[in-house]
Amino acid sequence: MRVAFVTPRYGPQVIGGAEAGARDLAEHLARRDGFEVEVFSTCALDRITWDNVLSPGTSVSNDVTVHRFETVGGRSPAFNKLDEQLRLAPRHAARTDALRWVELSGPVSPGLVDAVADSGADVAVFYPYLYHPIVAGIGRVEMPTVLHPAAHDEPALYLPLFSDVFGRADAFCYHSEAERRLVQRVHRIAERPQIVLGLGVGEPVDGGRAGREVLRIGDRPYVISVGWVAEHKGSAMLAAFFALYKQRNPGSLALALVGPVSMEITAHPDVVVTGVVDEATKWDLLRDATALVSPSALESFSLVVMEAWEQSVPVVVNALCEPTVDHCRRSGGGVWFESFLQFEAVLNRLLADSDLRQTLGRQGHDYVRRHFRWPVLIERYAGFLAEVAERGPARRRSGASAGRSPGAQPAPTA
Repeated sequence: MRVAFVTPRYGPQVIGGAEAGARDLAEHLARRDGFEVEVFSTCALDRITWDNVLSPGTSVSNDVTVHRFETVGGRSPAFNKLDEQLRLAPRHAARTDALRWVELSGPVSPGLVDAVADSGADVAVFYPYLYHPIVAGIGRVEMPTVLHPAAHDEPALYLPLFSDVFGRADAFCYHSEAERRLVQRVHRIAERPQIVLGLGVGEPVDGGRAGREVLRIGDRPYVISVGWVAEHKGSAMLAAFFALYKQRNPGSLALALVGPVSMEITAHPDVVVTGVVDEATKWDLLRDATALVSPSALESFSLVVMEAWEQSVPVVVNALCEPTVDHCRRSGGGVWFESFLQFEAVLNRLLADSDLRQTLGRQGHDYVRRHFRWPVLIERYAGFLAEVAERGPARRRSGASAGRSPGAQPAPTA
């Protein structure tokens, strides 16, 4: 069975996010007997500039055939102004404005879309919903389609254009029950075949160093946040909350911010910003943390929460992020906060109660082992794709069918 994955960025250089989830699924599926997996992506790695930094053409990576195509349109300077306009009332955005928003956001790659349409795959998997190759490609291909929305509760999700895009998908795969509920509240797709899958957690890699040694903080305890250090990921809020916490609760606790940095963090003697680290170092840092803090309200799954639980580390999540709160409720492996005072109370309780930390970590570990190990997930996913392929394309073309396909729009001249 031939499966074509369509994602705007692809490769080990892409850290975190939906595209990393797509790579994990593609690589694990490719190792399963009876599946031939191809990926159609761009030559870009940066989701803002979409510059062509990788070579176009076809290569093989971890049993996956990867086809890369150059972008002809990256993030246009006009995007921000249009984005500010549309996010004020996204449900009322004109289709032409929404299409232009997608094009100005990038990456525009006509060669990629054409290649997917001509690929002859048995099923095409689009991941995530937000970008031009997905919007254009899902309206072009003739084979059955599966959309991994990787959706957050964000203004773009409410653009009427995406009702058309979602309406073209033959089936859906979600990261969490919370994501499924969100999408079905916004778009009328509840009757389509769908699966709540999540992502698998790989085996930890032992780098051989204590987390405190990596951070150079002596024997001090620390909490850790792993992922993009960015405003939209809650990093500024976390840094501000932690600084206030230390002002009110002097002590030895440190905070480690681990991952690519896209915002300025005010220097603080108890905050260590590591930048990007390798896989083994990430696992060392997670293993020795007192707790993982996930400050983001915009997660559809949060693999790093699962990785912390794999190491039996308790987690603290943003109460506004329904998927991560759901995981904490279902697992009993974490707690959540919606204000500074709650954040303060949670940290103090965890620091004071080692039995509680151990209980939360153990329950989270058991949850991951039951639900998010790769062999179980891939078996379910392979069966789902086979069912979608057997059903064939539904060819639902409501809404967008009367107008021009998103893929037929001219590329912007950025």
